[in-house]
Amino acid sequence: MVNVITELSKYAIVLFLALYTLVGFRLVRKPEEEKRAALWQQDLLLFGMHLLSNLILYLNTENEKILYFAGAQMVLFMAFLILQHVIYPKVDHLLNHNLLVLLSVGFLMLARLSFDKAERQFELAVLAAGLTFLIPWIIRRSAGKLRGYYWWYGAAGLGLLTAVLIAGKLSFGAKLAITIHGISFQPSEFVKILFVFFVAGMLYETRELRRLVIATCAAAAHVLVLVLSRDLGGALIFFVVYLVMLYTATRQPLYFLAGLLSGSGAAYLAWKLFAHVQTRVLAWSDPFSVIDKEGYQITQSLFAIGTGSWFGLGLGQGMPFKIPVVEEDFIFAAIAEECGLLFAIFLIFVYLCSFYMILNIAMCLKDAYYKLVAAGLGTLVIFQAFLSIGGVTKFIPSTGVTLPFISYGGSSLLSMFAVWAIIQGMYLKRSDEVTGNAKGKDAKKEKAEKGRKKG
Repeated sequence: MVNVITELSKYAIVLFLALYTLVGFRLVRKPEEEKRAALWQQDLLLFGMHLLSNLILYLNTENEKILYFAGAQMVLFMAFLILQHVIYPKVDHLLNHNLLVLLSVGFLMLARLSFDKAERQFELAVLAAGLTFLIPWIIRRSAGKLRGYYWWYGAAGLGLLTAVLIAGKLSFGAKLAITIHGISFQPSEFVKILFVFFVAGMLYETRELRRLVIATCAAAAHVLVLVLSRDLGGALIFFVVYLVMLYTATRQPLYFLAGLLSGSGAAYLAWKLFAHVQTRVLAWSDPFSVIDKEGYQITQSLFAIGTGSWFGLGLGQGMPFKIPVVEEDFIFAAIAEECGLLFAIFLIFVYLCSFYMILNIAMCLKDAYYKLVAAGLGTLVIFQAFLSIGGVTKFIPSTGVTLPFISYGGSSLLSMFAVWAIIQGMYLKRSDEVTGNAKGKDAKKEKAEKGRKKG
């Protein structure tokens, strides 16, 4: 009976996410009043998918902790949505829904793979959710104060990356984290945000050649330290984010093309110089020739995705444990195996919908500094998702990058919540700009009418 219910649930779960994604894209261009009035549809689909998937996982594992864990998530999600609505009624609630969908899928798969890790991830999510109520207020009230400290952002970020280079421990051939009093964290996840604020501060005031050269040298220093730490996935993210922000600030395609050429040259040198890069390229180009060693992880990922087919094997019915480091780098393969390729594709659409909304916020902002920040943070989220999914599906060589809000990792989760909160703060600034313009126009009309009466 459980097998029959699990088999039927596969189609229902895919349908829930498909309808959620469809509603999201339909609402994204609607006026704010119409968008808020229709958000209840996403609420039903979000919580319906969450309840059904956790129930199926419980039936297949017979672990009562799954039910308590699902209940705790429901409380967190509902408290988050209600408090956001009360404290910040003008935030983009569609973005918040997307955050919770990604988070719920992450909790679901982590509970399937390692319940202890799922509990730790949940504790960090509660802490990170608290940040989302403080950061928008800071962004909204800071006015022009934040932009004046861009050199501090650059110095702090470069200092943290250098500390990892010196004191970090090797993990899978790269220095990624620092351990203090038994607590490990990955500074590069937070430096990405500092880097975006630094580059925005460098480029928003002036686009003269001297300033561009200084900004490029500073960005290259960040990338170089990451390369020396052998964190090539992080280096690639920093590089692409800088290129996008540079193009956004200058509108010069030649700069973008020059950056791509230099980046291609640097990637070739990295392949020649670093043995672990050669290993990853070999595992990507011909994984089945080295299936017992270098290609084992990616081949197991491909087997899992292929076995899952369009609708998946069903929650609890696959063998995701065969994939090394599945909770972190390769969690997308586990999702595709048990929930299906269609579910995985709709999950990608959730990322794309979020990216589109962030870009829309960037285009609508009048403040050039925050416009650059929004463009940089949006690129950061979508490109990190691309690197993670691309490595899992053999589209590109694996870079060891986590999937935002889904993969296990405290530093990644906290930094992504911070990015989301900053975006919401800028959305509130945009609302303030619209309100201010409306008030200004009303004041001008009143003044003109008074002038006519006097005349």
